[in-house]
Amino acid sequence: MLEHGESIGINRVHKLMYHAGLKAQVGYRKPRQRSEAENIIVPNRLNREFNSQAPNQSWVTDITYIRTHEGWLYLAVIVDLFSRRVIGWSMKPRITKDLVLGALLMRYGNEARHRR
Repeated sequence: MLEHGESIGINRVHKLMYHAGLKAQVGYRKPRQRSEAENIIVPNRLNREFNSQAPNQSWVTDITYIRTHEGWLYLAVIVDLFSRRVIGWSMKPRITKDLVLGALLMRYGNEARHRR
């Protein structure tokens, strides 16, 4: 506002926002880890060998969370280590089995369509 020759204080901004029905967005909390479910530990089969010799021998996955105005979204991605391409992904508002299964089914759904 100073570039237009006006000055305004924080209380004035608060009052104007209040009358307009606007609220400041303070921030987001990170999603909490739930410790109710037991974790399944599987053996390390890759042993940090991330160079695959043929397609569809080694897949890696990751789940990350993305902040949106509506809340958190979780993204599961499956990557083939040979081609380094994403072969399946799924996005859902909760981390469930359906999140990962959606990414796997995207892979197999695309494969079935190409065979026809």
